Amino acid sequence: ITPRSQWGNKVTKTKKGARRQRDEENCVDGGVEDRQPKRIEAKRTNERAEEFQSFNIMFGVSVSTKKWLSRASSVRCAAAAGKRPESGGRGLWSPRQESVVLPGALNKQDAITGLTLEAFDGVSEVTTKSGELDQIESSQPSESFARKMYASECEAAVNRQINIEYSISYLYHSMYAFFDRDNVGLPGFAQYFKEESEEERGHAEKLLEYQNKRGGKVVLGALMSPITEFDHADKGEALYAMELALSLEKLNYEKLVDVHRVADEQGDPSLTDFIEGEYLEEQVEAIKKVSTYVSQLRRIGKGEAVWHFDRALAN
Repeated sequence: ITPRSQWGNKVTKTKKGARRQRDEENCVDGGVEDRQPKRIEAKRTNERAEEFQSFNIMFGVSVSTKKWLSRASSVRCAAAAGKRPESGGRGLWSPRQESVVLPGALNKQDAITGLTLEAFDGVSEVTTKSGELDQIESSQPSESFARKMYASECEAAVNRQINIEYSISYLYHSMYAFFDRDNVGLPGFAQYFKEESEEERGHAEKLLEYQNKRGGKVVLGALMSPITEFDHADKGEALYAMELALSLEKLNYEKLVDVHRVADEQGDPSLTDFIEGEYLEEQVEAIKKVSTYVSQLRRIGKGEAVWHFDRALAN
């Protein structure tokens, strides 16, 4: 039978041993219990397990999860206690304290990341004898300061298209005057061709503004006198005028494509983008609309049906 005094000492030693074991399990230095609840530690362990499983799925690594968690916990506990891990006597990884400098760096002593780009010396490029500043200073008052990489072929093509747009507008205006006569009496056709004339004039003015924007000179040519009579014995004035309008829209599209081709040959992306964005798509839609009108007028023929078609245009 163990004496009571020895039994009490044994119980005390057992309690101390259990406490020491619990401290080691909780990775507490000096036997002080962890103040964080155990459920937080269990939650972190589960999160590490889920991260490790995702790592296995992504990279195809086959390692025991239990072994990995125990190793991670031992490393963390060793780091918290300020000790080295037991894997070969090596400590935790830390970045090397050294600067990496490329041979082409400008300021090697000030390099932080080692990726130093060469500076763009724009002042030296524009102030040289053949630079932009010298060209601006030597240009005459009659020359444009804004002109840059604008070929004379592109300038001439834009001037030709300006005159084509004005010529088509001039002819549409003549159609407007014809259908507005009292002995013709088709106000819907008159209003339609007036709007088309104003639209083509707006196209010409837009090209004129672009010419000035690029530093070119606008040269307006002479306009031919348009026809003033649109009567046709077989087709009638309405169908004949609309077929003539369709041919004008198709011709205008061909001329715009020519301007685009010249700009492409001269390597002028600004002009090609301007023609594509402002004219070509709209011209295709105009051709489709007038083609529909021509088909409808061919179906109804001459006579009273033309008056109803005129009412539809007016509305």
